[in-house]
Amino acid sequence: MSPPVVRVAHRRALPGSEEAYEAVLRGMCQAVSQFPGFLGAEITPPLSPTDEYRVTIKFETDDNLATWDASDERQRWHEAMAPLTEGPPEYHLLSGLDAWFIPPRTPVAHPPSRARMALVTWLGIFPTVSVFLWFVAPYLADLPFLPRTAVLTALIVVTMTWVVMPRLVKWLKPFLHPARD
Repeated sequence: MSPPVVRVAHRRALPGSEEAYEAVLRGMCQAVSQFPGFLGAEITPPLSPTDEYRVTIKFETDDNLATWDASDERQRWHEAMAPLTEGPPEYHLLSGLDAWFIPPRTPVAHPPSRARMALVTWLGIFPTVSVFLWFVAPYLADLPFLPRTAVLTALIVVTMTWVVMPRLVKWLKPFLHPARD
């Protein structure tokens, strides 16, 4: 299997045109997804108001990318973008192993403090463990200690991972990630 071809475009939106530019980018990504050999697209917004947008498009082959580049569809989308940007895009083509390992550029996020994470974890674990000890443990009383512990901890881990923590983190997001001044 040959590695994909990845093209990264950098372009700066005109001040005040960011929302419109992003809408056009999303439309273009939807359009390019219909072309043969398309493997994916990613829009990375600027990290700061003076930075550029990054659009990464991945195709199976150079010929697939060339088909997109020569299309009237691409031309229409680029015409729609032109009045919303400071100039033409700057392109970087990646192929070979580079194309498999392009890391996404993401805004720097500050993790919550350990104290906040510990508190939220405890808020999830305490009631979950209590419920399992109260309702399930009596049914496991005949099992030896290690199998009983294995069953209880497995049930607790599954419940915490897929039920409790996703909801708890969502509900407590303002507490975990307070606005920074």
